[in-house]
Amino acid sequence: MEKVLVGLSGGIDSSVAAALLKEKGYDVTGATMLIWKKDSPYPAPVSPNSCYNPNKAEEMGEIKRIAARIGIEHIVIDCSDLYEKKVLDNFRNEYMNARTPNPCIWCNTLIKFGAMVDEAEKSISFDYFATGHYARIVKIGDRYAVKKAVDLKKDQSYFLSRLTQKQLSRTLFPLGEMTKDEVRKIDVSLGFHKEGESESQDFYGGDYADLLQSRDRKGDIVFRDGRKMGEHDGFWHYTIGQRKGLGIAYSEPLYVIDLDARNNRVVVGLKSDTMKRNAICGNVNYMAFLDFDDDEYAIKVRSTSPGVAGKVRKISDDEIEISFEHEVNAITPGQSAVIYRDDVVVASAIIERVIG
Repeated sequence: MEKVLVGLSGGIDSSVAAALLKEKGYDVTGATMLIWKKDSPYPAPVSPNSCYNPNKAEEMGEIKRIAARIGIEHIVIDCSDLYEKKVLDNFRNEYMNARTPNPCIWCNTLIKFGAMVDEAEKSISFDYFATGHYARIVKIGDRYAVKKAVDLKKDQSYFLSRLTQKQLSRTLFPLGEMTKDEVRKIDVSLGFHKEGESESQDFYGGDYADLLQSRDRKGDIVFRDGRKMGEHDGFWHYTIGQRKGLGIAYSEPLYVIDLDARNNRVVVGLKSDTMKRNAICGNVNYMAFLDFDDDEYAIKVRSTSPGVAGKVRKISDDEIEISFEHEVNAITPGQSAVIYRDDVVVASAIIERVIG
């Protein structure tokens, strides 16, 4: 009998994923990772609706109840030290260097599919690791790749785009072929949660500025030509493409088009100034293929994007240029550019700079 370790958060999706695998005949063990560090310098979120929160230990009784109802063993794995270093420290460093990171993407590859799996293997043996993510895995030649879920409204392929070949080779996504409605019905029928129970969750349920631990520092808001338009309390309170909250009266709506960390300046311009077509990306993670051809790909530069047609030029093994068919709003350094062919992730890279 093949053994599967399932990431069990206690939510609807992970609970149903574990139950489905058990029903299919796998020997299942549920694993819950702890990422909250009691003596962490990072504050607790004001909202409990957060992956990073101090209440996971209190929720453990409910998670163990679900595991018992499914009839599987359950273990707890402390990943808090590495989470603080690889996710929270990285989040802070990126923001303070005027970049906008994707903490959920790094958490997936480095912590959930990385450290938690590695730590679990020290005490138990298993053949596969599974989660309740909405995505699928395909094999193209000798390479593995993430494919979009059947339920495109719930698709999480963007957040899984940095998984390695080793990680993908032993990963299962039981919900990839299902819709959220189908999963909810199974969840209720098995008595895991009440019908209609809310489960939305964010990386950090509060103001991201709380994680940056930086005192407000006055700086200038300047127009694209250098004219001072106003003042701010720190460039890290702003993101590329932001319109609201600038506090500036002007004949046309203004948007943040650049952040200057060295001089603590926020640069604003018109809507047209936020529209760009080209960017250089680094830290490339190849999935389906190791190269790019002259065909068009669908490229997502944020998780909520449907994907924009564009071409990809390989500069080196670790650097690419993406060129969109038409201008795209607010291409942001630090974010991930995920490249698709049809519904399959070809590669993922980190946006380094916008070049026009």
